[in-house]
Amino acid sequence: MKKTILALSYTVGLLGLNACGDKAADQQKNAAPPPTPVTLVAARTTDAVYYDDYPATVAAINNVELRSQVAGFITGIFFKEGEVVRKGQTLYEIDRRKYQASYQQALANLRSTQATVQNAKVNLDRYQRLAEQDAIARQIVDNAATAYATAQSQVAVAQAGVQAARTDLDYSLIKAPFAGRIGISQVRLGSQVSPGTTLLNTISGEDPMAVDFVVTEGDLARFVALQRAAGGSQDSTFRLELPDGTSYNQPGRILAIDRGVNQQTGTVQVRVQFSNTGRQLKDGMSSVLRVLNRQSGRRVVVPFRAVVEQMGENFVFVAGDSSKARQRKVQLGPRLRDQIVIMEGVKEGDQVVTEGLNRLRDGGQIQAGPAPAAPTATK
Repeated sequence: MKKTILALSYTVGLLGLNACGDKAADQQKNAAPPPTPVTLVAARTTDAVYYDDYPATVAAINNVELRSQVAGFITGIFFKEGEVVRKGQTLYEIDRRKYQASYQQALANLRSTQATVQNAKVNLDRYQRLAEQDAIARQIVDNAATAYATAQSQVAVAQAGVQAARTDLDYSLIKAPFAGRIGISQVRLGSQVSPGTTLLNTISGEDPMAVDFVVTEGDLARFVALQRAAGGSQDSTFRLELPDGTSYNQPGRILAIDRGVNQQTGTVQVRVQFSNTGRQLKDGMSSVLRVLNRQSGRRVVVPFRAVVEQMGENFVFVAGDSSKARQRKVQLGPRLRDQIVIMEGVKEGDQVVTEGLNRLRDGGQIQAGPAPAAPTATK
């Protein structure tokens, strides 16, 4: 009997222990998960100055190819390659002997026709006096007047011949059309040149210089507005980055916007002018033109690592008063190194989560840890 009672007691005990264990498991299962450890950083307002980058090419505003307008052989070169030449300086000479002879011949022809005119004038005056005395036929007077008029027209022809010969003689000397730097000569002494086809050299003006780049037609209105705005010596709208990565220290201004849109690319060429007193800019140099973004100014920024992308949309987790993190949709601006501009969705002072995002859900409990110092938002 005693054994039966002990067995029953043991069974009841086991059942009680099992019931307590199941109850504890249910309580543990239904209990709220522990707070997620996170790092919080306050959204702040700062001067967010950022630029849009455009591939660009440096171009000389004044640039001309030197070609001869007369044929002949090069008999003189009067410059040093790569030097700066002054306006009107003689650069090349083409054999002038033929052109000098043609000019002298034209002058002689002019003097001959002028003598013919003078003789025709004398004859006309004589015949007119005789006609007044009825001592000569009227036909002779008319013929003398015709001869005088013909001689005068011949003078005009001779004068045109002199001008043409003089022009050819002048063209035998190739002169600099403006002050600039001349390149390496494409011809040497004794080379034969043909009018309009043989390239002799190229001259480029060096100060100021232009920087050419293209923008989409959607950005055209922005650059038209920039062209109308007056920029001073301290204007920072345009910055130029040289091929070695250094920044050019001169301000720029829009010189011209092309007349139309390229139908194949949907772009418009824009030309910005820069001073080049130090001769750092060279024709054809590749560069990057940085244009101040019109959204620059006092903006809210947060660390870039606080942004979560989901199905093409961007979110951040913001800590609430009840130690819960709420997910907010945000509109992003440009990235500034490790910071990013928030255009909409977050205001200054909001505590955003930067660490622990992979374990966090909307409305989840959080436990904040120490936040790192926020870096300066500059680009």
